[in-house]
Amino acid sequence: MALMEKIMQDMKEAMKSKEKERLSTIRMLVSEIKKRQIDSGKEFDDNDILGVIKSMVKSREDSVKAYRDGGREDLAEKEEREVEVLKSYLPKQLSEEEIANIVEEAIKESGAQTVRDMGKVMKIVMGKYGSQVDGKTVNKIVKEKLG
Repeated sequence: MALMEKIMQDMKEAMKSKEKERLSTIRMLVSEIKKRQIDSGKEFDDNDILGVIKSMVKSREDSVKAYRDGGREDLAEKEEREVEVLKSYLPKQLSEEEIANIVEEAIKESGAQTVRDMGKVMKIVMGKYGSQVDGKTVNKIVKEKLG
């Protein structure tokens, strides 16, 4: 099943089971996907939708930190629940150990020697495993390996 079909199916289920918070988050996701489709002028495939979800997750995680810093635990918890719903559509994330092995392979493949070659390695890793890895984690591991 295509990702958008799954999202729409989950929205219907959330309506039927009266899960207000989940329904609200899914509606927000659908709205954001449609907005970005209109802005780009093209129909989104699963990879495009995963990109939208990832950016929404990152945005919410940043908000959680800001709310906690501002002493607004209630808002931070709401954002965390939204993150959980959004993450349910992302593929299983690889562990740091798995990412480290992938980075080592990419370094060999690209012939990278120094941190200046980091872009080559990042391009290979993100191209092959983009939806399964966190860019910050990959960046950190590449710096450790090449630094």
